[in-house]
Amino acid sequence: MIALKLARLIEAHADQLAQGLVHKICTSLRTVEYQKAVPREELERSVREIYHHISDWLLTKTESDVELRFTETGMRRAAEGLPFSQLLWALAMTKEHLWGFLQREALIDRPVELFGELELIMLLDQFFDRAMYYAAAGYEQVTQERGEEVGAD
Repeated sequence: MIALKLARLIEAHADQLAQGLVHKICTSLRTVEYQKAVPREELERSVREIYHHISDWLLTKTESDVELRFTETGMRRAAEGLPFSQLLWALAMTKEHLWGFLQREALIDRPVELFGELELIMLLDQFFDRAMYYAAAGYEQVTQERGEEVGAD
């Protein structure tokens, strides 16, 4: 399966990818609050874990696994006081960072390899869409318990 081969490529570069993404998150104007709210080491560890096990997240973990992980992430970010928009933007950056990596590193020689890359992109899209939904649900749970509205300052 070509998609699995590409997922393994991501896993092999998980440390480098995590460091690059954390740098982007910590320097972007759209995620500037991450520096204050989330320890850099925690962020890097979390991202590295996802990248290092991306084939499991895409191919073997259930929707319940995604729900549990990202609901907890959303709840933690809300408790840390991170703005909701920055949480969602960081998740979008995580997906885009992977796409950029695949564009640079995945050399496509045959049409079947292109199909494999498209398959992986579809799986990544589905995974990150669910991650965003469950992170938002976790974030909302914390803000509702506090009697706040999501996005209220």
